[in-house]
Amino acid sequence: MTVLSVAIRKKIYANDCCAIENLTFTAQPGEFVAIVGPSGAGKTTLLNLIAGLDTEMEGSISFHTGQERRAHPRTSFMFQEPRLLPWLTVQQNLELVLTPQQRAHPTTPVPDLLAQVGLTGCAALFPGQLSGGMQRRVALLRAFIIEPTLLLMDEPFQSLDAPTADQLRVLLQGLWQRTHPTVLFVTHSLREAISLADRILFLSGQPSRVILDLAVDLAHPRSIEDLSVQKLHESLMGQHPQLLAGQLTPSQERSTHARSTA
Repeated sequence: MTVLSVAIRKKIYANDCCAIENLTFTAQPGEFVAIVGPSGAGKTTLLNLIAGLDTEMEGSISFHTGQERRAHPRTSFMFQEPRLLPWLTVQQNLELVLTPQQRAHPTTPVPDLLAQVGLTGCAALFPGQLSGGMQRRVALLRAFIIEPTLLLMDEPFQSLDAPTADQLRVLLQGLWQRTHPTVLFVTHSLREAISLADRILFLSGQPSRVILDLAVDLAHPRSIEDLSVQKLHESLMGQHPQLLAGQLTPSQERSTHARSTA
């Protein structure tokens, strides 16, 4: 089982803007980690670095089992938009990420997988024939179809209406609990983070770093409307009113640092 270790000393953009500085964390195999921070904190940049889409940084991102370093794990990336190819059918969009061997001998036929996410009979449709919520279901299924070890999700349910987003969160939890990839899930919604994650990493503003690493000790699965989710949200906002703006008081930062180094 592969552990993800991130230790970014500095990430600087071409315009000399420092996006990330001294950001460190680890993610355990199968762990669901939400990443929350203010706009412009470098959350998408962080995912791109972990995915290997951007390699310009000082520091290290490694994958290891015990003391042994591993190659980059099988990774899926779900973006803010579905990013389906409009000239391919739903089935072709899904098969595009599979190897020839997987396409020829699938573990589960694509129509059966579509049925699992409520898209029975949609295999031959094109993305333009689907609603926005249906397109996100296809994108979610595409992220899981390769059975990833690491799943990166960049605000994947952004801009959806509340009922559709709720349905997708339920599907995500079901797929994750069946296959157990390590998930890094970027969101601006603290309630969404609490409803999904085992841990929440709160980032500061630029240059971003982790200012609070919070374990979410609530049983899965959860709904964003659960009373336990709402209570934890209220408690966090009461203790740290500027947390979503990427700020803690100096005494809170000292306390958090002391716990993390104990």
